[in-house]
Amino acid sequence: MITGERMAVVDENAAALSVSQKQLMESSGHALARTIREVADAGSGVAIVAGRGNNGGDAFVAARFLEDYDLTISLLGRAERIGTDIARENWDALRRADFDTREVTDSSDFDLPDCDVVVDAMLGTGISGDLREPAATAAVAINDANATVVSVDVPSGFDANDGEHADNGVEADHVVTFHDTKPGLADLASDVTVADIGIPAAAERFVGPGDVDLARPDGREGRPYIIGGGPYTGAPALAAQAALRGGGELAFVAAPDAVAGEIQGYSEDLIVQPYESDDDVLTPETAEELLETAHQYDNVVVLGPGLGTADETLEAARQFLESFEGRVVVDADALRVVPDLETDATLVCTPNRRELAGMGGPDVDDLAAAADEVEDFAAELGHLVLAKGATDVITDGERTRISRSGTAGMKVGGTGDTLAGIVAALMSHADPLEAAAAAAHVNGLAGERLAETEAFGFLASDMLKEIPAALWNETDE
Repeated sequence: MITGERMAVVDENAAALSVSQKQLMESSGHALARTIREVADAGSGVAIVAGRGNNGGDAFVAARFLEDYDLTISLLGRAERIGTDIARENWDALRRADFDTREVTDSSDFDLPDCDVVVDAMLGTGISGDLREPAATAAVAINDANATVVSVDVPSGFDANDGEHADNGVEADHVVTFHDTKPGLADLASDVTVADIGIPAAAERFVGPGDVDLARPDGREGRPYIIGGGPYTGAPALAAQAALRGGGELAFVAAPDAVAGEIQGYSEDLIVQPYESDDDVLTPETAEELLETAHQYDNVVVLGPGLGTADETLEAARQFLESFEGRVVVDADALRVVPDLETDATLVCTPNRRELAGMGGPDVDDLAAAADEVEDFAAELGHLVLAKGATDVITDGERTRISRSGTAGMKVGGTGDTLAGIVAALMSHADPLEAAAAAAHVNGLAGERLAETEAFGFLASDMLKEIPAALWNETDE
């Protein structure tokens, strides 16, 4: 089962794998035509009622396989306002081939021809809620007609994300849905056919541009709160700067007062909040204060960069996570406390291969080959895992994505810190799995951009300037 939102991601990822939308529309239209042939004999009247999106485009393709029927194609709206090039091409093909095509520019002009089959191709998976004109008037006519109704992908007015159906939506007898069934379709009084249209499994499994589009913020959003530093100062600074480059409004760093000035020195854009510590590390007493701040501002927290492994620091990390109920990216040394943790927080754990094995996960060199093992480990752990390697495996124990972006030059220290910051920025508004998958892809793309000119000589700090381009302008060939 796949939601309409996720289906849009998969379509875009398929295009990045060189399976174009045009190819998929051709397959969809052919599948639709097969169902129409199954429910109506040749020579029967078939009325296609199409919208101006790709749902209508699928029906335009189907029409070319239905020339032995008494066929009419009604477009709701003007042809010059068809929304995509491929849908417009298929409409133009029908016009040039002298099919019976009609443009409905006013709902009062809609007239459903007498027919045996009505094809509802008005609205697809990207539209939800009550139907508006002229689709509302067309839906009334379709529902009142003494004809078999075949809907394309979902009935118009059906929400493919939550399965809700608008009160004035189309009541279909048959639904031809593509690639996989959608939530709620099984509850309709309709015969549902799932048509394989040639989308490769890789479009779902591997992270691509569709995943980035889904997780990308529309503007500045979120104020990640990085708890790190002590023995090391560069790690929390990198994570915080990456969070800003990933769309965060502000980035806060909580660090021992002995190193706060050094962390601030990396960038004037950071808001560094020093705390007193006799041992210059995070302690349980300090963790209580930081917990209050995190709760007060509802921040996404990044816990771990540069913290070190002192016993009192690990206890402080455990105490923080057990008491916090928000969203946390757990990285570096803080990962050690996760396996035995009881918490209501939403955790995204970002171990490298060595850290993954130390947590009790699989000890392997090739994470992608062991993706099922990583998924099983995440299910047992009860938290989302973003396992970092030559390829990254992102899994919540049920759903798994693999990110193949990146370059050998990213073996340099600090690239995991930039990743943690990007995850935090995206998780301010996106689902944790979607945020983690997109962040892994974006972090890798930033490295790839640098590798084009600097091969193996770039630094993690160099990646910061490439994050915005990778997030907002990335294009997969």
